[in-house]
Amino acid sequence: MPTELLQQAAADNHWAAIAPELLVGCLALLLLILEIVLPKERQEIIPSVAIVGLLGILGGLIFNYHSDYVGQTTFNGLLHHSGTGQFLRLFFLMAATGVSVLGVVALKRQAMPKVEFFAITLVVTGAMMLLGQSNHFVMLFVALETITVGFYVLVSYTRTNPLSLEAGLKYLIMGALSSGILLFGIALLYGAAGSQAMMASTTDPMNFEALRIFLYANPNSPIAAVGIVLVLSGVAFKVGAVPFQIWIPDVYQGAPTPVSAFLAIASKAAGFAILLTLVSVFDAYQSLVVTVLSIMAIATIIFGNMAALTQHNVKRLIGLSGVSHAGYLLIGVIAAIHVPFALGAICFYLFAYMLGSFAVFGVMTHVSGADDADQDLDHYTDLAKTHPFLGAVLGVGLGSLAGIPPLAGFMGKLLIFLGAFEAGLYGLLAVAVVGVVLSIYYYFGWIKAAFFPQWRPPVFEGDDPVPEPPRQTVGMPAGILLATAALASVLLGFYQGPLGVWLGLS
Repeated sequence: MPTELLQQAAADNHWAAIAPELLVGCLALLLLILEIVLPKERQEIIPSVAIVGLLGILGGLIFNYHSDYVGQTTFNGLLHHSGTGQFLRLFFLMAATGVSVLGVVALKRQAMPKVEFFAITLVVTGAMMLLGQSNHFVMLFVALETITVGFYVLVSYTRTNPLSLEAGLKYLIMGALSSGILLFGIALLYGAAGSQAMMASTTDPMNFEALRIFLYANPNSPIAAVGIVLVLSGVAFKVGAVPFQIWIPDVYQGAPTPVSAFLAIASKAAGFAILLTLVSVFDAYQSLVVTVLSIMAIATIIFGNMAALTQHNVKRLIGLSGVSHAGYLLIGVIAAIHVPFALGAICFYLFAYMLGSFAVFGVMTHVSGADDADQDLDHYTDLAKTHPFLGAVLGVGLGSLAGIPPLAGFMGKLLIFLGAFEAGLYGLLAVAVVGVVLSIYYYFGWIKAAFFPQWRPPVFEGDDPVPEPPRQTVGMPAGILLATAALASVLLGFYQGPLGVWLGLS
């Protein structure tokens, strides 16, 4: 009997269904092997291997996007391969490719090991891809912790910088706290559903579909309600929602700029991938979920925008602005409960946010000096005059993040707002509009520094003036990334075309 059960379990392990994740893992191992076998002077090709490998996996996934496994559940209920999961796979691969390109630029200024950065980035990417398809709390928690542990290392990667080490420590403490909250919530849900499952001897209470059925059968369980709130709170840390956002300014400032970009883009998307899945699982407790997420969304939008108004360090500013973006996306999640259209709007918003963020973080990577935690608005004075390409990309990226028409970020916000309007979320919509108006002030303050010359007194250290950080020349890979992000932000603002059809927006 045990042998038959094992054979049945093994028969459901369709390894071809997770071929992209397996290839990403093999690519990470290949980088480490190349570091061992290649002589020191040849190891500069390893980052290129990582980037080319990611592009190859991305191309293969696009070619096989409509896989036979889409819509199926594999690995004995651990994974469910949905259309949204396929989109998120592409999203995480694109984010990892952009981060790797920026990593090449940033690591040139650091006397740090290079290969490990790209290997850890790949491992984190593979875990995110699995997370977006998780259908079981065990799968969700293991993938989530793999991501979090990888970020512990990446955030504190420049170990010679005290701010990077401080950021890593704060992320470690807050990450451990959020994991504990999440795990306690999962334990309560297991306790609520587990006794019934054991009596039935057929259902797994950790499986999302089985849990969903239990919650519908027991819509008034206080233990389940507390568990749901705790699980949502644990996920709120990953997306940077209030009141679990306190780590963001310090971590974004201390982390290497490519890692800050990875946190802002991919980690946020991974958090919302979990949230979208869990909202459908907790559908029987819809009023509780909507109440919790609505309070979070309002507080997140207000806090993110108000706190960013007074920031002069651009890494802290972009981190706090990311908090406000999490608030807009939370509104989209609430709308998606009532309006299916909002799911496509969330995916489009994430894609537009990725383009705008890569444009901004790419410029930040080139403007910063060796200590990229020290990035002030003053460092961007006359950027458009001295480096027109960087200035133009920065302007497009900030304009898109601010939601200025006709850029992609504007369309992303508009689609989210339309979803909220159709769902009747008028109060949340009013808060979101106020948040957008507030954000224009600090985004345009940055644009003003880059495009409009202004006199400022020189800064002295003793009797000598402090020089501005040198601005790096933009190489071909980084130039392609920045140009693509800026041009795509403009084009998607005018014409959503196949992407809109793909996401069900038209």
